[in-house]
Amino acid sequence: MSDTTDVTPKVPLESATSKIMRRIVPLFAVMMLCNQLNRSNIGYAQHYLEADLGIGAAAYGLGAGLFFIAYTVFELPSNMLMERFGPKIWLSRICISWGVISAATMFVQGPTSFYVLRFLLGVAEAGFVPAVLYYLTKWLPNSFRGRANARYAVGALLAFSLSGPLSAPLLGLDGAMSLHGWQWLFLIEGLLSVAVGVFAIFWLDSKIADARWLSDDEKSALTSTIEAEEEAVAAAHTGGGKPRWYHVLWDRKVLLLVFIYFCVQMSIYANTFWLPAIVRGIGGLSDLEVGLLSSLPWVCAIASMFTLARIGDRTGKRRVLLVGALLTAAVGSFGAAVVSPWLALVFLCVAAMGFKSISPIFWPIVQRTLHPVTVGFAIAIINSIANLGGFVAPYGFGLVEQHTGSTELALMALAGVSLLAAAACAFVRDKPEVGPDASMPASADRDTPAVTPKG
Repeated sequence: MSDTTDVTPKVPLESATSKIMRRIVPLFAVMMLCNQLNRSNIGYAQHYLEADLGIGAAAYGLGAGLFFIAYTVFELPSNMLMERFGPKIWLSRICISWGVISAATMFVQGPTSFYVLRFLLGVAEAGFVPAVLYYLTKWLPNSFRGRANARYAVGALLAFSLSGPLSAPLLGLDGAMSLHGWQWLFLIEGLLSVAVGVFAIFWLDSKIADARWLSDDEKSALTSTIEAEEEAVAAAHTGGGKPRWYHVLWDRKVLLLVFIYFCVQMSIYANTFWLPAIVRGIGGLSDLEVGLLSSLPWVCAIASMFTLARIGDRTGKRRVLLVGALLTAAVGSFGAAVVSPWLALVFLCVAAMGFKSISPIFWPIVQRTLHPVTVGFAIAIINSIANLGGFVAPYGFGLVEQHTGSTELALMALAGVSLLAAAACAFVRDKPEVGPDASMPASADRDTPAVTPKG
């Protein structure tokens, strides 16, 4: 492997990455917080949507899932447009547009308008996560991306943790200015996203060279380190002159990663949309109590996510961590299905510590394994197709709940899905492979740490 990174000055590189961690990553965390609030707040409005508009469990599950159909269809076009307009403009546009559409959900009149607006919200959000991940790929060396992914992904966990306590007072505005509480919920959280998107226009830069808050030495250190890593990964691939579309669409590694992340997304969004309903099943709880208890699994996941991200960056043993997280999710989901409601909440905390810790260790594997020319497109493919799990799980939960009166069977199915994903990890190799379709040599069975500058 090339030693190009060895000559990179230590101080400029460290100061540059520190500035990015302080300036860019927190904004992405806030954008992710808004993202998750606006896509998941229907979980707290579900009871009232059914009471006021007649949107039952199956219709709710279908509407929640239609978001992901749109997200999948428009993910690739969104990423192609990002390449044209640049991540600064495109990320800001995404944030503003999803805020507008989320706020418009206050005008829902019944199942049909609910379906339409959820679909449009998926169109608006499409491309957000791949754009952020691609941005971090171009701004940070691989040895920092796990922690950066964890810090920005914590926005989602904060959203899940805060959405309950935040939703209760907003729902409590019922009757103010002749609006229902759920209408205030959609309006205020949507406008928050619009404000953050406008701020991002003035705060983000599309390229390292455009960042006036970095010194010339810092820009040079970042650029040389990232270019050296990309050259090392590219050297391990014999492309055969074929276009990047071929390398992604016909790459068995990509299909494997899609399957694993599809399973992860099923767990995430089954819990996102149905956790408040599961907690409400305890009985005798107010909206505030439901919100506070629903936040517990996400609070527990924060410490787990940061811990696994740091271990992954330091050791490079991300595949082992990935398997462990998936097994933890399986145990938690199964346990929640077979115990009493209060104890089920404890097992859901365990499950969340598993499936919500995966993103910061999964995406560095993708970024390190695939050719740098195709990695942006591959991220979009993996994220868009895997997000169909966000359709399958909520809709499946709705059907199970409507026909059985509980979600126990659905939770057991989630446990099985996590076990399948853990088994699939046996075929994941956390290092570059030779050739777009080549198998790893026997020596590659050992995980290896990411490329890092010496010193």
